[in-house]
Amino acid sequence: MRSGDLTILIGTTKGAFLVAGGRERTGWTVKGPCCDGWPINHVIGDPETGRLWAGGGGDWNGAGVWRSSDGGDSWDLSKLTKGKIDDWAAMDPDFAKMIGWIDKPLPFTDTFSQIWSLGLSNGTLYAGTKPAMLLKSADNGVTFENLESLQNHPSAESWNPGAAGLVLHTIVGDPKNPEKLWIGISAAGVFATEDGGASWERRNRLSNAAACEGHAHPAGPKDGETGHCVHNMMRAPGDADLLYQQNHHGVWRSADGGRSWDSINDGLPSTFGFPIRVHPRDPQTVWTFPLNGDAAGRFPPDAAAAVWKSSDGGQNWQAKREGLPQEACFFTVLRQAMAGDERDPAGLYFGTNSGSLFASFDEGESWEEIARHLPTILSVEVLDRI
Repeated sequence: MRSGDLTILIGTTKGAFLVAGGRERTGWTVKGPCCDGWPINHVIGDPETGRLWAGGGGDWNGAGVWRSSDGGDSWDLSKLTKGKIDDWAAMDPDFAKMIGWIDKPLPFTDTFSQIWSLGLSNGTLYAGTKPAMLLKSADNGVTFENLESLQNHPSAESWNPGAAGLVLHTIVGDPKNPEKLWIGISAAGVFATEDGGASWERRNRLSNAAACEGHAHPAGPKDGETGHCVHNMMRAPGDADLLYQQNHHGVWRSADGGRSWDSINDGLPSTFGFPIRVHPRDPQTVWTFPLNGDAAGRFPPDAAAAVWKSSDGGQNWQAKREGLPQEACFFTVLRQAMAGDERDPAGLYFGTNSGSLFASFDEGESWEEIARHLPTILSVEVLDRI
């Protein structure tokens, strides 16, 4: 990857893929599958160094973080927990020899089954797991430590799993303050630290308790809180700690770092969806991808795909459909499967569980399919080399 190149980093059920568009965001090429075909939940990169990380695993492989320093041509694995493959190899020397298995202790034994999310903040690499733990690496992903302060939060015994399990799926940093971090856990809510992870505050409170009224859904707001099944969250640019989140039941905005939340769901076709995206320079411009409902198929309303855009912080929303399928469209866009670049105009990208990658080069006004027939896409991120 040369300076100035842009690459879309994709996590799928059958490995990581790199979709490269060079300097002009054209002529897209696909590299993959990487990471030995492991299920990869999240791939991120460092725009300064070009270094890549891919987190994933499962019951068969165990959990681990792959890393590459040569643009994805080769990968090294930091395996963190064991899977069934390790049990098989331990009992069958021939199988162990065939796969090159070595009997060595793993740092987290069998305490979690997957790496679900990755985050790079001020030079520190973080990893979220299933079940929910937050890991931290000071050596670019070679070794990790568990931030036990989160696990030991007084509310931990009350955390309930979402449909995908108790997953720590969102890690949000402050580019100017390495001590500040926000995380999202489904279904335990939003947590924040301002002391580098020494302590955590749970932040799900509504700004207006009346917003709880009229929500019969079990994941809806109640008891003065948004509902703990946060799906995705992003910090807006600037110094104001402005956050947006897509919840299991609604889209929310916080102007105070998550200490209180306002509903911005009015004008959207549903309360259900997974990803949220904020403009890289304009904190009032945000995009999301509503689905028809959690128990109604989880596909675009009326089976017609649209990215919904707001230019005023969620007060008003417009459907952007140009270039997207408008008939018999039943795909899903998952929580980490929408990303953007920082160019002008800003590019947006989303991947589907049917293996398509869509891109917009005019800030969401129109779309085109730039890759297809990939495995189920679990995450999309952008590496734009400085």
